[in-house]
Amino acid sequence: MRALAWHGKHDVRVDTVDDPEIVNPRDAILKVTSTAICGSDLHLYDGFIPTMKSGDILGHEFMGEVVEVGAKSTLKKGQRVVVPFTIACGSCYHCGKQQYSGCDNGNPADNQDIGETLYGHTMSGLFGYSHMTGGYAGGQAEYVRVPFSDVGPIVIPDGIEDDKVLFLSDILPTGWQAAEYAEIEPGDTVAVWGCGPVGLFAVQSAFLMGAARVIAIDHFPHRLELAAKFGAETINFEESATYDSLMQMTGGVGPDAVIDAVGLEAHGAFVDNIVDQIKVSTFLGTDRTHSIRQAILACRKGGRVSMPAVYGGFVDKFPLGAFMEKGLTLKTGQTHVQKYLPGLLAAIMEGKIDTTFLISHRMALEDAPKGYKMFHDEQNTTTKIVLKPDLAKAA
Repeated sequence: MRALAWHGKHDVRVDTVDDPEIVNPRDAILKVTSTAICGSDLHLYDGFIPTMKSGDILGHEFMGEVVEVGAKSTLKKGQRVVVPFTIACGSCYHCGKQQYSGCDNGNPADNQDIGETLYGHTMSGLFGYSHMTGGYAGGQAEYVRVPFSDVGPIVIPDGIEDDKVLFLSDILPTGWQAAEYAEIEPGDTVAVWGCGPVGLFAVQSAFLMGAARVIAIDHFPHRLELAAKFGAETINFEESATYDSLMQMTGGVGPDAVIDAVGLEAHGAFVDNIVDQIKVSTFLGTDRTHSIRQAILACRKGGRVSMPAVYGGFVDKFPLGAFMEKGLTLKTGQTHVQKYLPGLLAAIMEGKIDTTFLISHRMALEDAPKGYKMFHDEQNTTTKIVLKPDLAKAA
């Protein structure tokens, strides 16, 4: 089959590789009908996530048709399913608490020591996202093996096109969990750093959860325009000082809740960010954390901080004193996708949530290297790329 493989920093290629096979009785094999390039895939593209190996198949946002099932799979051939990016067994301690991204069994035993060394405990397995998270082949391919297929995938009713439900795999539940973790109360003012896909879904979700005001912060005009269409007020941090603007907009109080949807590759010519970039380039640091620092400083006293953004390693200059003195709370983590799928699918079918607005490009799988470069270099206009394995490559 054809699949997109990682070969190094800024080097991804569509290769011919072996077709996936059933390995465990709970497995299923999918023919991929749609798969997307995620903002967190760019962390792999930029070489920030450790334990990648040349030839690893990328992609954790995908859906498709079931073509083969193991003896213990609950899926049936011919069903269309969306697959969560988190791989969870459904029966361990954490799955019992619906903490699927903390599953003890989704990450193979021979990879678990990596997470334990870096973070104290291993994390769940993830599709197409390094050997630290299991080394699983991803879904930017013609076919993919889905472990624990009796737990993760959700069956899509006939008549609903892929574009409406594809983002159930990751970014929609991630944006929803981000808003849920912000503990939004009716009448709240919520500030969202980053108007990429997760940030835009967090904006939409915050309003659905009762926020009176949502303030979206970015520097890409088109992404700010998309946030404004949902009713968000906007701050372009290249034109206005974010902290000062937030204080003016909230009467000096600050937002009730803040959401960092930027992560370890924060942009901007800020002193702390420039220092972070120097440290990263000289291997003295791993993450650029300007957005979470700024969010903590801007949040009102007694407020809530939600951090869906991806961070990979150790940071310095973290405003721990401000965090403590202001009495803030922080919730973060990979998304417990399985927990949210039924409710979000129902919301899509009822017309309460729109996902298709985000798609800016549809491309053939063979054009995926071009798509990665576009998404990396043209983030104002390239909001989301959906790859279609059945499409012919562009001339």
